[in-house]
Amino acid sequence: MIDQHIPRKRFGQNFLVDPYIIENILNAIAPTKDEHIVEIGPGQGALTEGLLMSGARLDAIEIDRDLAHLLSHKLLRHKNFTLHCQDVLQFILPNLVKDRQKLRVVGNLPYNISTPLLFKLFADLDYIQDMFFMLQREVALRLIAQPNSKQYGRLSVMAQYYCDMQIILDVPPTAFSPAPKVDSCIVSFKPRTIAIVTDHAKLQLIVTTAFSHRRKTIANALKELFNTTELSQCGVDLQARAENINLNTYIQLANYFSNRNIH
Repeated sequence: MIDQHIPRKRFGQNFLVDPYIIENILNAIAPTKDEHIVEIGPGQGALTEGLLMSGARLDAIEIDRDLAHLLSHKLLRHKNFTLHCQDVLQFILPNLVKDRQKLRVVGNLPYNISTPLLFKLFADLDYIQDMFFMLQREVALRLIAQPNSKQYGRLSVMAQYYCDMQIILDVPPTAFSPAPKVDSCIVSFKPRTIAIVTDHAKLQLIVTTAFSHRRKTIANALKELFNTTELSQCGVDLQARAENINLNTYIQLANYFSNRNIH
């Protein structure tokens, strides 16, 4: 364990130190030697060494130069390890793909970048086999939330369109140093293989518009995009609100919107 580094708040650094939790995460990921893994934010290397011991090829992306230096010193003896000292939000993930082998992506995502990073990764799902992320429990619950709940929102709809997700492990604050003030979870993401929206941008537009006016009825929230007759044709209850509409109905609206523009 690297112990010289002082955690930096601006990078949201809370380092995983509980060996029981680390072992459970590695068991859930179950890396094998013929796989290509990308670790986002390896930090002090709590998971990194275990991933490397599997024999898998591992690319790690770390924004903190001091941590990158320490990790390089500790882990570059592993021939299957490559470290990239970059901002993951600027990193071009498909550049890592070799021989069309899909990537397995893992990491402990800081709260301040978790949502934009997830959307960036959703755009690259053609290159991804699966993902396992440590997230704040609040974010995890929003990801898997179902209609008619307070947590259900834009993130829920879009994430569930792209992936099947499951909370596989709860992680208490005591598993970290320093201990955060919130509970965390490990969430697994399995990309959905069926393309059921003809234009992803249209789905994004409709969902974003609906939830930006979530206190209004859906008829009022989407009045710039659909008239009431069109909404009814798509099976939408005009008195419902954004959080009452399920994923399949948003998909139907997006496809209707795309086809209407074509004709």
